[in-house]
Amino acid sequence: MNENEKLSPFHLAILVFMSQIGIVVFTLPRSLANYFGTNGWLFLFICFGISTFNIYLISVVYRLGKGRSVFEILENFAPRAVLYPFYIGLALVWILFGCMVGKKYVLLFQMIAFPTVNPMVIKLAMDILGYSLLIKGIYNISKAATIFFWITIWMYPLLFAFFPYFDWVRLTPFIFKEGHQMFKGGAEIYAAFLGYELSIFLFPYIDQKKKQMKAIYIGNSSLSFLYISFVLICFGLFSLGQLKKLLFPLLDLQALIRFPFIERLENLLFGFYLFLVLITFVMYLWAAQEAMLRITQKAKSHLFVFILIAVTFCFSYIPKTIDQVNVWITYLGYVVTAIGFGIPLIAILVLLIQGKGGQSHA
Repeated sequence: MNENEKLSPFHLAILVFMSQIGIVVFTLPRSLANYFGTNGWLFLFICFGISTFNIYLISVVYRLGKGRSVFEILENFAPRAVLYPFYIGLALVWILFGCMVGKKYVLLFQMIAFPTVNPMVIKLAMDILGYSLLIKGIYNISKAATIFFWITIWMYPLLFAFFPYFDWVRLTPFIFKEGHQMFKGGAEIYAAFLGYELSIFLFPYIDQKKKQMKAIYIGNSSLSFLYISFVLICFGLFSLGQLKKLLFPLLDLQALIRFPFIERLENLLFGFYLFLVLITFVMYLWAAQEAMLRITQKAKSHLFVFILIAVTFCFSYIPKTIDQVNVWITYLGYVVTAIGFGIPLIAILVLLIQGKGGQSHA
């Protein structure tokens, strides 16, 4: 592969989209119904606005830093050794978050398709796939994400099959009635949008001559449109009481699709979500690898990637049930969200200080 190869805007948009969409989509309508009540789907517009603002902060870093790596920006301000604990903390959070996203999918897959199989066997298979992608680097990860996108894109038009059964009356004229713990719920639901923040580490791999920031906006906007369309259909198809009781509204929605030549279509469709979860899992591990690369050049080796995957596999033994995994994802989601906003803000502050004549650390 040519080392000078750069990510095109098209591949970058798809990579952002595939990094964001993940396991949260299975429970998203229920969470919105529980925390925000009637017309809870409107909260997704708020999430879209917040994520767009975060991407704007990332674009400011890109413009002020003239496309330099965010790690370079920080290391020009403070000694690299001082930043080592920060890098290790970032890597640990991303490893755990990616691990828990993968473990939740594995538990769901085991429950739906292979109830007698040890879930760790399925997790091992996912980790092997993740290892195969990680050792190939970000360019091949983006190409794999593009292939997986085209493999799964045919599922999205299936939403149009439910429009004849959509009833506006079910939405009711009330907004956020019967909701509770909205702040806590909002933080949990926002985790469905996470993944775009990793684009700040892609600066060295994109062509500065092209409008790459627009690609990130497009990826996030496409995901938001998909989420809003899907959840709106759920709110117009099921009553609020039903949505609160359904464990996995997406699977229940897909179970309504009937073909004369296939039964249990939702089981078949569920298997395709592996490609979506895999990219999310791999991208967080790639970000952890990038952080560790600032500490040791050995982070590029296949042995280091193997150790990284082995660590995630060991961590995935800790939570045994979906409820336990949900708790991990919730709290880690808070930290990942804070990191997503914190790094661009710190980088902007550093660049402004340097721009006003502040001393940089060589």
